[in-house]
Amino acid sequence: MKKLLISLFVLGFTFQSSAQITELPEIELVAVNYKYLDAAGDEDVAIPVKQLQRQVAEYDVRKADFYSDEYDFYTVNFFIPQGKILASYDKDGNLLRTAEKFKNVALPQAVSNAIAKRFPNWNMAEDVYQVNYHESGNVKKRYKVLLKNGDKRMRIKIDEKGNFL
Repeated sequence: MKKLLISLFVLGFTFQSSAQITELPEIELVAVNYKYLDAAGDEDVAIPVKQLQRQVAEYDVRKADFYSDEYDFYTVNFFIPQGKILASYDKDGNLLRTAEKFKNVALPQAVSNAIAKRFPNWNMAEDVYQVNYHESGNVKKRYKVLLKNGDKRMRIKIDEKGNFL
């Protein structure tokens, strides 16, 4: 009986190991503007911001209806309810620069902690997240936050690492 159970156990594993193997189709990855995602993207940034930045990086201006070889650069606007990105591309589809503005998005943990530590009795009423990217690698990220404490109001500027400007 013991040998029968062991042989059934081993036989069960051999059937599982010869399971059906399927090949997945090849996927073409377009990483033209990966430098933009590396520079402007953040792990802690809000999800709608990440999604729109990914669309900007993956956009191929050469496939657009308005594309023509005679122009040196193209300006394209991307919109979502929380914000917008104004992006400039060259005629080869490379991202040259962006101007981004998002309203009332979730703040990164470092920013929230810095504000709570410096202004303990204040509440965050509104915020604006701005990003300016340039192809040279120069990126400016900052948050403008409106704080309220009763009838008092205060506006502050802070970068993505929690440093006050």
